[in-house]
Amino acid sequence: MMKLLDVGAKLPREVLESALARGVGTLTPPQETALKKGILDGHNIVIASPTASGKTFIAEMAMMKSVIHGRKKAIYIAPMRALVSEKYEDFKRDYPFLKVAMSIGDLDALDHWLSGYDIVFASTEKMDSLIRHGLSWLDEIGCVVFDEIHMLDDASRGPTLEVLITKLRRVCSGAQIVALSATVGNAREIAEWLGAELVESDYRPVTLEKGVVLNGKAYYQESEEGEDLAGNSAIAEIRVAQDTIHRKKQALVFLSTKRNAEASAERIAQAVNELLTKEEKEKLSELSNKVLHVLGKPTMQCERLSRIVEKGVAFHHGGLVNEQRHLVEEAFRSNLIKVVCSTTTLGLGVNLPAHTVLVRDTSRYSEASGSEKISVNEVTQLFGRAGRPKYDKEGRALLIAKSKGEIMDLYARYIAGELEPIYSKLGVLPVLRTHLLAFISTRMLRSKESIMSFLGETLYGHQFANTREMGEIVTKILEELVEWKFIVKAGSAYEPTRIGARVSELYIDPLSAKWLIDTLPKAVDDVSYLFMICNTMEMRPYVRATEEASEQFFAYASLIESTRTNPEANSYAYYDPLKPLSTALMLRDWAGELGEKDIVKRYGTTPGALFAKLSNSDWLFYASTELARLVRVSPARLLELRMRIKYGIKKELLDLIRLEQVGRVRARLMYDARIRKVSDLREEGAGKKVETLFGKQIAKTIMDQVK
Repeated sequence: MMKLLDVGAKLPREVLESALARGVGTLTPPQETALKKGILDGHNIVIASPTASGKTFIAEMAMMKSVIHGRKKAIYIAPMRALVSEKYEDFKRDYPFLKVAMSIGDLDALDHWLSGYDIVFASTEKMDSLIRHGLSWLDEIGCVVFDEIHMLDDASRGPTLEVLITKLRRVCSGAQIVALSATVGNAREIAEWLGAELVESDYRPVTLEKGVVLNGKAYYQESEEGEDLAGNSAIAEIRVAQDTIHRKKQALVFLSTKRNAEASAERIAQAVNELLTKEEKEKLSELSNKVLHVLGKPTMQCERLSRIVEKGVAFHHGGLVNEQRHLVEEAFRSNLIKVVCSTTTLGLGVNLPAHTVLVRDTSRYSEASGSEKISVNEVTQLFGRAGRPKYDKEGRALLIAKSKGEIMDLYARYIAGELEPIYSKLGVLPVLRTHLLAFISTRMLRSKESIMSFLGETLYGHQFANTREMGEIVTKILEELVEWKFIVKAGSAYEPTRIGARVSELYIDPLSAKWLIDTLPKAVDDVSYLFMICNTMEMRPYVRATEEASEQFFAYASLIESTRTNPEANSYAYYDPLKPLSTALMLRDWAGELGEKDIVKRYGTTPGALFAKLSNSDWLFYASTELARLVRVSPARLLELRMRIKYGIKKELLDLIRLEQVGRVRARLMYDARIRKVSDLREEGAGKKVETLFGKQIAKTIMDQVK
């Protein structure tokens, strides 16, 4: 393999020094091929290779060449915030002399400050939002890296990624495009679409053994003879965990649902606990206590996770709060937690390699299509997490069979089977509606002809050409946007209205905006405002329909009935207005100071899902306030309710919550101690009351604010 020192003057000295300091002295085969295909000459490159094959360093070389030799900016874009954050931290550490920035937050912020940075790390949605707001430094970009480009195949994230790639290829026509992908069935087609050289490789730094487990044995591709797994359990995932720990290694178990992940972790934990050392048990006891108390009052899920963690196992899914997730991930990386049970969907966004990967569930259920097999691509990506380059000579990737016959079926489909091609998901009405309004609002495209021309440059256009069907969809959307007064037609061109331009900047679905605008004058109380917020695309998936929602149905019947005219709602056979109403009632209870534990139990949700809903609702309250001002509806009630939902408080605590170090719990304690307003803290004896409640240090912080 080629030595890094042999690359020559095209590679910036700073990259060479940084890589050598990290112990990177030899190039992997994909890296060597990328050099031969012109990665340092500004050529567009698509790299399709397994996890840990060195894709990121290829992108790093291109970005640094652009910044140091080309005096241009570089942009790194990924679909998941966690991945953006991870790469940002890596670059900050490895290149401390560079000005490196990260932008993943507020979608209505212009972030002018980014213009002063050499490299910007951004999420797909944030970069798209920056362009909608009229980014001033697009012509300064010399290199754009798109990580996880195989996510083009994802129905929810793919379309925005596809439109963003097409936009940036237009507005930064001289910039080098570097696209990083997992191995897929049509990498060459993706490269052709991007006008790029293709680097395709199955290289892995660690050998991967793939097999199927049945009756305590693992059957690998090389042999029909099963290999006995250490341990004594008849339950496959427990047996794999026992065998992995017997090898002094760790395992990741992937399951189809949060419930399955939790149940599997609980089953495995008892067996793992028996194999831990005394020192490990002591450390896990401390970790368990931290996991339990990340919230003010532990929920049932917190208690369950804490119990399982104490035994050296954890579950990991979107229902965890961020701090719990970080605690679990760090404990796994440090080999304290031995087994993590995760949902398959979340598994794709988590950088947690392990010696053994077990994909227990190869089917998942969705409301839209029922039970369906997960793709070969997805299983291959999950398998790719097996084997840690610095620690393992080999990795092990396993599936579970229920019979001898199923061994062959699983082997044929997921181990010997071909990877699926990825296809554009852009031809979906809600997605196109959002982007068409953005095209017109930014005046990037102003006629149907120019829109169709742009769509011809997308992956959709490359794969399917501009079909008559696409033309009909575009016509329908343009007619809707005119009807909703978001755009107006002027001859053959379209112009944005003031409201339409603001809807695009707010980064919400135009249909949601239409619903909010229509409902604002009709909302009369807290629940009707909350139903208005919750009955949007952005708040899906909803919580389960509750009995109280059924009882409240008639009280809000007229508001709910107006959803029947919503064409989007009618297109979903499974749309149930009781679910957004239940979600609204959950937010009402949060603002009524009901504790997390009680809310999670009452609405059948998780702490992580609750806080995700609170975050989404905060954005929608902000958007509603902005729209209310434009349509001359008073935003006062919205502003008040937004603050109450943000902090989880009743109206009487709004004044106290302004203080630093005062959240919903402390504000309520102060109120009950007859400190009802900030001004009450100036009264004699108030300081002593606060000190009695919270101790000297916190009391000083609070009292200093009213001096």
